[in-house]
Amino acid sequence: MKKRTTIIIIILAASIIIGFFLFKHFSGGNQDIQIETETIGRANISNTVTATGSLDAIISVDVSTQVSGKIEKIFVDYNSIVKKGQLLARLDTMVLASKLKSSKASLDQAQADYEYQKSKYDRYQKLIVKKLIAQTDFDEIKYNYKSSIANMKIAKASYETNKTNLSYAYIYSPIDGIVEERDVEEGETVASSFSAPILFKIANDLTQMKIETDVDEADIGQVKFNQRVEFTVDAFPDRKFSGKVTEVRLDADTDATVITYTVVINAPNPDKTLLPGMTANVVFYVTEKNNIAVVPNKAVQFTPDINSLINYKQTHPEIEVTMPKPGKHLSKDNQKRVWILTDNTLYPKNIEVGETDEINYELLSGLNEGDRVIVSMSSFKGKTKSPGAENSKSPFMPTRPGRKK
Repeated sequence: MKKRTTIIIIILAASIIIGFFLFKHFSGGNQDIQIETETIGRANISNTVTATGSLDAIISVDVSTQVSGKIEKIFVDYNSIVKKGQLLARLDTMVLASKLKSSKASLDQAQADYEYQKSKYDRYQKLIVKKLIAQTDFDEIKYNYKSSIANMKIAKASYETNKTNLSYAYIYSPIDGIVEERDVEEGETVASSFSAPILFKIANDLTQMKIETDVDEADIGQVKFNQRVEFTVDAFPDRKFSGKVTEVRLDADTDATVITYTVVINAPNPDKTLLPGMTANVVFYVTEKNNIAVVPNKAVQFTPDINSLINYKQTHPEIEVTMPKPGKHLSKDNQKRVWILTDNTLYPKNIEVGETDEINYELLSGLNEGDRVIVSMSSFKGKTKSPGAENSKSPFMPTRPGRKK
């Protein structure tokens, strides 16, 4: 019995010892606060609006025909360089020339009749003054004379029309440029009606192009004249092209419930890399500031937990921690509060900020380059870290090769 009691006591003592060590293991010692900081430095800030559009020549002319007929000869092809007034194509002139000859004969006949009726009218006018002929006879002479004038005008107009139509059989380039499209073949018949058929499309200068893109109504207020633009095309995905906004059209385009506005962008193309019809992925730079002092958005958004500050103060007696004052508000809209960590202090600081790109704020005042701002504070159980062991890094400096991020 005594032996059994001794065994029970030994088992209970072992359980207590094991429980104590387990408690010590899982409790882990003092609770500490891990602080992550970033260093104030310089960076670029930009806000953008994106859209897609298509490339085209700044000046592009559709060449059509004003008369019907068969295409007899074509003198240019795709990509042909042409000058203003250069002959592009010729229609069959046989029918048009025949009409011109017929109208010329009608004009000659009307001219002869006019001359006869005029001489007759002049002669009879002298007789009527002397009352040597009846008034009714003179009225008939006068009527024939005026009719001959009208007939001659009609014949002359018909002749001029047929003469012009014959000239329309010769298709000339209206501008200097390059042939983008050729929509007809020799022997093809074209018919001029209410909508003139397009034979050629000529671009004035492919070294200066434009992009027409549709911008959503929610973003159009941020797009301004002369704004810098960058764009890419699928043919050269790794290359960026630059341009500027030249026009924001007021006429809205409504498609179902979506309202967009057309924005025109100039696109310099000195090496003629860009081609008409390419799809451009456009980025409008709404805000753009380079090499300015910035403060991370995470630092501006950070607000410490009071208990974490108390724990940090207890575990780091060498650090002077300034507790936040309740009820104290920021006085300006652009004023923000950040928390600063130095070798021996931790305290809040009011700063003034400007533009933001959702990653950094433009720093206007309140901090200097090299200051460390707190971006996060978290508690953990383990050995107490010294103040110099907090994770401090700058978002503006690259990581050394081989170093873990």
